[in-house]
Amino acid sequence: ARSIRLRNPYVDPMSLIQVSLLRRKRAGEESDDLNFALAATINGIAAGLRNTG
Repeated sequence: ARSIRLRNPYVDPMSLIQVSLLRRKRAGEESDDLNFALAATINGIAAGLRNTG
């Protein structure tokens, strides 16, 4: 539980950005930049949560 609390300040902003990007994508927006940014948030969140069990 402590490791999750330590990571949340870094992972939470990426999660909020990811929500915004997903909304744009679901609204029909398509661009390479959007897809790249979405993939970056997925990778960042996965890396941030990797060692939390």
